[in-house]
Amino acid sequence: MDIYQEIVRLMSNGQSAALATIVQSSGSCPQKDGAKLLVRDDGSFIGTLGGGSVEAQLVQTALETIGTETPRTVSLVLNEQHGGHVCGGRMQVFIEPLNPPLHLVIVGAGHVGRALANAARLHGWRITVIDDRETFANPANVAAADQCILADFANCLTQVAINARTCMLIATRSHEHDFTVAAAALRTPAGFIGMIGSKRKKAVLTQRLTAAGFGREIAARIISPAGLAIGAVTPEEIAVSVIAQIIEHRRNRDQQNPSHSGDRAGGG
Repeated sequence: MDIYQEIVRLMSNGQSAALATIVQSSGSCPQKDGAKLLVRDDGSFIGTLGGGSVEAQLVQTALETIGTETPRTVSLVLNEQHGGHVCGGRMQVFIEPLNPPLHLVIVGAGHVGRALANAARLHGWRITVIDDRETFANPANVAAADQCILADFANCLTQVAINARTCMLIATRSHEHDFTVAAAALRTPAGFIGMIGSKRKKAVLTQRLTAAGFGREIAARIISPAGLAIGAVTPEEIAVSVIAQIIEHRRNRDQQNPSHSGDRAGGG
């Protein structure tokens, strides 16, 4: 299988990978400069940099770079700890994460949904918009969307490929629809799930989700009110606040940021 063709396929399918390339070698090495290893986000790979424990170590490091989205250079001295190599060869390997554009799924193609799609387009994100009304779920209404899906809210997420690089914003026209979509969203691996609304709406939603069998920790994945607290009022301002929060969330996934506290834009 050609590595570059596989990269194109993975990016088209919204899957992440990392490409490891020997950029410098000396002594006796199992592979020479330019040899490549492509590691998919599920740990499978194609190509080889020599096999054995060296390759296993590089695969693990490649998976870490996918998660951090930060390239790394690894220097290795080949000895008996690396698959029995005792020749003392050296390799310097550059590992580059290959992550597709973020996939933003907007459920609800009203004023906020449309404004959010327009704002996300400026960042090069892939945009899917879902609504159960034909006059809303179409390119004439949301020109910035890559895909418009007309579907009942109860089953709409089954029509979308969702992974950890998927961000979701729930902005339907009713609390009941919001609950339906939120419950479905919690069953996906989406990296960000936001919902337009108020603190009270979030409290009611959490009660309903826990009553439906979701643990409080799981229900807490729903970020609501969605958007950073910038005093946003108009749909366009709310869209900016949500985009900023998604960026912040991805940059600081392992940290608790003080700006997450307090009211956020949106009402419901």
